[in-house]
Amino acid sequence: MDFQLTEDQIAIRDLARSFATEVCAPTAAERDRKEEFPAAEFRKAAELGLAGLLIPEQYGGAGLGNLELSLALIEINQADASVGVTLSVHNSLVSSLINCWGSEEIKTRYLPRLASGEWIGAYALSETGSGSDAGSLTCKAQRNGDDFVITGSKAWITSGDQAGLFVLFARTGPDGNKGISAFVVEAGLPGIQVGKKEPKMGIRSSSTVQLHLDGVRIPAANLLGELNAGFKVALHTLDGGRIGIACQGLGIMQACLASSLKYAREREQFGKPIAEFQPIQWKLAEMEVRIQSARLLIYRAAVLKDAGQQHCSAAALAKLVASRGANWCGREAIQIHGGAGYCTDFPVERFFRDARITEIYEGTTEIQKLVIARSLLAE
Repeated sequence: MDFQLTEDQIAIRDLARSFATEVCAPTAAERDRKEEFPAAEFRKAAELGLAGLLIPEQYGGAGLGNLELSLALIEINQADASVGVTLSVHNSLVSSLINCWGSEEIKTRYLPRLASGEWIGAYALSETGSGSDAGSLTCKAQRNGDDFVITGSKAWITSGDQAGLFVLFARTGPDGNKGISAFVVEAGLPGIQVGKKEPKMGIRSSSTVQLHLDGVRIPAANLLGELNAGFKVALHTLDGGRIGIACQGLGIMQACLASSLKYAREREQFGKPIAEFQPIQWKLAEMEVRIQSARLLIYRAAVLKDAGQQHCSAAALAKLVASRGANWCGREAIQIHGGAGYCTDFPVERFFRDARITEIYEGTTEIQKLVIARSLLAE
């Protein structure tokens, strides 16, 4: 498989790199400290076209693929994983899903607003009692004439307090995976209440909230895909989302390596830079091994998805390697920095905190292993 980037792909990568360096990096630490949503940063990303990378040109987007999105997300996450996950969810879990499963009416109504950044998209699948076991969700949508009426609660909603719309999954049939449907739900409808904002260990500039729905009425035409087939929609979409989180892991790894190289060259002990000590060199070398391994897996998964080929296992492999690598690199970056790395004066403590979630959301490490194992056993 040829991973030689085209001129257009290099241009997207460089655009995202400039945005990350000039817009995200200068404000990242302060927003993290204040737990402040990156509203201005998202608006700038939208102005640059980064909010509509996967949306077709006819709806105001760039009409690009998952490889281009991955190249952009890697660069942005190296500067700030909070901005990275905001754009990842918006692009890969919301815009891509609506474009794939929405009717022409739905796409015409909502995709231009997502592409322009007028609205931020949020993905509402998880509940307090259904995380990895998403098929056990209890939020209900009942048909009432030409509408559905939705009642229930959702949890762990990225950008939920900032969103203009939600892609929401609710029970429309019997218990189990086969009784779930997907809907577009506008944020301003009567009966929707944003609940608790979660205080988090990492990605603190990205908001994560609960969502409560009390008799929320939406048009039946807002159904995405077929009735009671929403679980298939969720799994298909999460494959793309996992590529996005793999990009987050890779971006964090690259940030850890860059900071560690700089510090190792400058910090002296026993009369010479610590970069000259073999134990430090081994840590740096291992970071690079994990970075390059994750990069190839991400590119492979993105290329397969863009080609319309089976990519479920490839996405799981990319997320597993990148998320574990991010946690390893975060830990070792702090070790290289010593006591300084444990303090907020250096960014590696933020990288370490941000890395931890990558092994949890959009499918835990354990779920990724199950997906990979099932793929092997099915061969």
